[in-house]
Amino acid sequence: MRQLVLLALVGLGAQLVDGALGMAYGVTSTTLLLAIGTNPAAASATVHLAEIGTTLVSGLAHWRFGNVDWKVVAKIGIPGAVGAFAGATFLSGLSTETAAPVMSIILLSLGLYILVRFTSFGLPKHNLGKPLRKRFLAPLGLVAGFVDSTGGGGWGPVGTPAILASGRLEPRKTIGSIDTSEFLVAVAASIGFFVGLGSEGIDAGWVFALLIGGVIAAPIAAWLVRHVPPRVLGSAVGGIIILTNTRTLLRSDWIDASDGVRNIFYIVIFLVWAAALAYSIRAYLAERREERAATSDKETEPEGVA
Repeated sequence: MRQLVLLALVGLGAQLVDGALGMAYGVTSTTLLLAIGTNPAAASATVHLAEIGTTLVSGLAHWRFGNVDWKVVAKIGIPGAVGAFAGATFLSGLSTETAAPVMSIILLSLGLYILVRFTSFGLPKHNLGKPLRKRFLAPLGLVAGFVDSTGGGGWGPVGTPAILASGRLEPRKTIGSIDTSEFLVAVAASIGFFVGLGSEGIDAGWVFALLIGGVIAAPIAAWLVRHVPPRVLGSAVGGIIILTNTRTLLRSDWIDASDGVRNIFYIVIFLVWAAALAYSIRAYLAERREERAATSDKETEPEGVA
């Protein structure tokens, strides 16, 4: 019972982050399931089954708050579903010994990308309002869907920064559209895992616990997306993902590092993570001061010159 409660809290926390940042539910949940020794394919299957419910509720909540661009959902979601099904069947065919470090490498790469992307650049806003073309969204969806299934998460970490980097869609609609289209990805990935695995290794209680936590958090996250600074949240989540998956890799048969080597890696990661968080917080506060100063200057400008 205690384990189910903890999984529900994991699902709640992961969905709060995902709904506010447009990424990290799958990456965070799968990382924690791997950390407690779950089979990689079963971990990804468990998370994707839970995501069918959480993404549906999250999408409805984002729609109610006006955070969804349905054209983007269609253009990226359908190719994403194709990629997710392919990735699920691919992962199901790998042995546990091969899949665990492979998945950790994918998750670690995504964590590094999230940390660097949001710490260094924040959220770009150039080209806002220009249309996002199918020739950009379709390949993006295909790749993001494949990575999502094989890595146990990746739809948001691949899709959200790519669309934000284009500067063509405002952040809240980027996050809402990615979260909503993820429903298609979760359904396709789950079908792929059932084709490849059946129900082997999938614990219905774990799925339900993750689902309950995510469903509770989804409407809260859809509201928070207008208020939580994504730059700071991205740095925080990226650090967690990097630390956890570095631990998995260092303990794997591929590396099997000694305790001393592991501790050195952990200390370095903690220091870099702390520096990234501090930088993101300072950058966010500086941006807020600049915005307030610009608003104040506009209010004090004379109405006209004779």
